[in-house]
Amino acid sequence: MTIRHILMSTAATMIAVPALANCPVATVADPMGVEPAFPQQLELAELQSTASCTLEFSENPAIAELNGKILGNADLAVVADRLPAEPLVVMPYESIGQYGGAITGISKATESGTSDLLSVRHVNFVRYADDLQTVVPNVAKAWDWNEDKTVLTITLREGHKWSDGEPFTAEDVAFWYNDLLLNTDILEKTPDRWLFAGEPIKVEAVDDVTVRMTFPVPTPGILNRFAVDYGQPFQPKHFLGQFMPKYNENADALAQEYGFANGAEAVDFYYGGSDWKDVPSPLLKDADKAAAIGRAVVPTLESHIVVEETSEGRKLVANPYFHQVDTAGNQLPYINEIVESYVSDKEVQNLKVMNGEVVWKQQAIFLEDFPLLKENEAKGGYTIQFAPTLGENVFFSFNRTHNDEVLREIFNDVRFNRAMSLAMNRDEINEIVYLGQGTPMQGVPAEPKTVSFISDDVLTKDIAYDVEGAKALLAEMGLSDSDGDGTLERPDGKPLVIRLVYSSQGVPVKMMELVRDYWTAVGVRVDLKEVTSDEYRASGNNNDLDLTTWKYDGNAGPTISQDTTVFVPPFGDFFNPGTGAKWATWKQTDGAEGVEPPADIQKLWELSERFIQAEFGSDTSNEIGAEIVKIHTDNMLKIGTVGDIVAPFLWRNDLQNVKPIKSKTYDFYWTYPYRPSQWWLEQ
Repeated sequence: MTIRHILMSTAATMIAVPALANCPVATVADPMGVEPAFPQQLELAELQSTASCTLEFSENPAIAELNGKILGNADLAVVADRLPAEPLVVMPYESIGQYGGAITGISKATESGTSDLLSVRHVNFVRYADDLQTVVPNVAKAWDWNEDKTVLTITLREGHKWSDGEPFTAEDVAFWYNDLLLNTDILEKTPDRWLFAGEPIKVEAVDDVTVRMTFPVPTPGILNRFAVDYGQPFQPKHFLGQFMPKYNENADALAQEYGFANGAEAVDFYYGGSDWKDVPSPLLKDADKAAAIGRAVVPTLESHIVVEETSEGRKLVANPYFHQVDTAGNQLPYINEIVESYVSDKEVQNLKVMNGEVVWKQQAIFLEDFPLLKENEAKGGYTIQFAPTLGENVFFSFNRTHNDEVLREIFNDVRFNRAMSLAMNRDEINEIVYLGQGTPMQGVPAEPKTVSFISDDVLTKDIAYDVEGAKALLAEMGLSDSDGDGTLERPDGKPLVIRLVYSSQGVPVKMMELVRDYWTAVGVRVDLKEVTSDEYRASGNNNDLDLTTWKYDGNAGPTISQDTTVFVPPFGDFFNPGTGAKWATWKQTDGAEGVEPPADIQKLWELSERFIQAEFGSDTSNEIGAEIVKIHTDNMLKIGTVGDIVAPFLWRNDLQNVKPIKSKTYDFYWTYPYRPSQWWLEQ
């Protein structure tokens, strides 16, 4: 064949194949004919094949400068080499964004009120779409179940990288479970929520992009956990593994070079012994040591990574290896930085909002503050709106395993708990605290709006305001005021005094003052004390509180479908402790320690295991759920107040591509369903 023939043949081939066009710059407002398989997002191959186009990638002009602030990161390759081979393509709500700016926000402290902004940068295998019904891909590209829901196969994105540019693979998922959660050198005990029927998962890296999870029992709701959970089921093996003798024979020696006793101590320095991302960072523990190691924080897959942190706040910059792009091929996130200030005083928080210093806020804004913030809306250049809530019913849960055996006996008498419930004027609480926007409601371990096994009679049990009825129940218990000072005496003759310790992150202050007055009026003296959330949690988890009080986090359908935490002792987690800590210890030690719970409380463990093994919403699931709720309300484990409330959230007016949230709730992980990586700031 002559050169002329070759050229003619090549030309003919080129003419025969039409050139691929630019991809449609689709948004949710104008999808331009794009119909994705999952709401508001596409896989790259899906977009290019359906639109017959090639997506070219672009980067933030400031990304090299931002990368320079990430301790230990090398110079950047071109954006196409930093993205996965299969990036997730995000359809912005309204418009393609502009790069730049900072999300400025406020939290109370390092581990107090931070989950709001944490959810802005958060990633997991999957998430809920903003309909709060559809589970969609994120870090995971796809997943598949076997027939009986005991084997879950997850497909990751080829070429995905950690924030330091190292490959993210299935090995990082297996490492998280096998080498961290199951490793007694790292964690004293595997968290109960990551055991199923008391047994661990088998987590295997089949190849670089394929993870196989084999559960000991059917676990159909586990994808819901990945969609709403703050914990991330992956950790960087390449970084943390260097401090483990299993992967590096010189691990302990390496750790000792940096001043640690051994490798396990070095792992704890970065991992923090928790899958909660906002434990104190290495920058707070020992910034000089982190600098010597060459990593300020553990590498991440999130949209932003911490580069500075002090006791006053922290700064994060955009992750140069983030796995998402918009429909124009721009790597996300658009916004350069997150600047989070720690402000514990509520009045100072409100001033910052009114001065226009807060770009986004939904956590720990209370209805009682709405009139003030609404009045200053135009001046502050922000928008404040109401959203429905889930899990906002504030509960009071008396300590059933109190160290004081006299109080323990009183608190375990259901008549006492019924009396405290009847003594509360929920209509007044609703008017004063919630501006009349809620519904008086008893406490139940499942959010009524998300399940179908809670009846109205359960929600209204002992919620009528009845001071005389409360006094009668207390008298029936044998509690009396022999000296006429207005305070009942305990069986040992001491005055019946309750320490009501609370954190304003979890409950409205005004409600605590009202409840103090209600209970004092029936002869139970209340000493009221506000503490930080850190102090509250420490005391609650140490069994040192007379009662716990917080919002009902963790009881919405997607959560309870796969996590029995609110069903069984201690009826809460570290961040929202419940009651009966020593009941839980009894279970965990097979009766060797702790306090043996009553038979019906013991039954909750078996019922809860059966509940999460059933398909959520099925007849079987609903029957078991109703039985669990009955045990809770018969024992009045948590006394509820007002539910079905609305709550405020706000954003500054220069924040674009914001969609008003469908529900203000921790149970869908705050902002995570609303795709904050596609937010941008009008310059």
